[in-house]
Amino acid sequence: LVRHEMRTAKTGEIDKIGIGSRIIRKKIENTDDGYRADVETSKIEYATTAVRLPWEITEETLRENIEGQNFETIVTNLMTQQMGVDTEDLYLNGDTSTASTDPDYDFLKINDGWIKQITNNGHAVNANVAKYSNGAMSLDLFYDTVQSMPNKYNNGKLRWLMSPKRAQEWELFLMNKVINQGGAVPESVYKAPASIPTVACPSLADDKIILTDPKNLIVVNTYGVQIRKTTEGKEAIMQDKRFYVIHFDYDPIIEETDATAIITGLA
Repeated sequence: LVRHEMRTAKTGEIDKIGIGSRIIRKKIENTDDGYRADVETSKIEYATTAVRLPWEITEETLRENIEGQNFETIVTNLMTQQMGVDTEDLYLNGDTSTASTDPDYDFLKINDGWIKQITNNGHAVNANVAKYSNGAMSLDLFYDTVQSMPNKYNNGKLRWLMSPKRAQEWELFLMNKVINQGGAVPESVYKAPASIPTVACPSLADDKIILTDPKNLIVVNTYGVQIRKTTEGKEAIMQDKRFYVIHFDYDPIIEETDATAIITGLA
């Protein structure tokens, strides 16, 4: 759902081009009042980070496993599928300032993700306050988050990005509210808080919800994903192995941080 941009330079800028509002003027026959509408331009900086995913398979494993030579394809498919899961995790949760020796945090320190950028520069709503019963699910929480964003971005393109568990808890919250009163919840309501559809993101933590147009989230790459393999060379021959590595680079950026909001502190 997000936007992808391919560039040639590892660092650079992406142009933002837009127009203002209320730019129409009254027409007066046979006159030119000199008025001209104009575009508004600005730039977003990016800096991609190169990453890799290496693995190896012994020739003995290929000979002795029940899948035979197809084992190589199975492993490659598993690696590329996990690469997709990991990149979503990095795009969302990356944080270069994380201070830890935990390998999981070293993984997240590769580049800054959308959550950090929205928390720092977007519209943040803390659910862990008395107004929202200290992190409990609340109808007011969703409506207040929408209202924290300028109205011009509430144009039908917004989506709630939340974990699958959080989406199910929202559904349960509504059902409990209505069933206790002897009613039923229309599907259009529990699938769309504040009339905004939800998108399940497994890599999102349960205590956070993002509100934005997915096309406002950009992934910049400077080359396509490359899978390299070798069975030659001294090391491959001496160890009787096949070596593989996936190479790519990326930078997750946001076109308009003013068009983003994040709920934090959910219980």
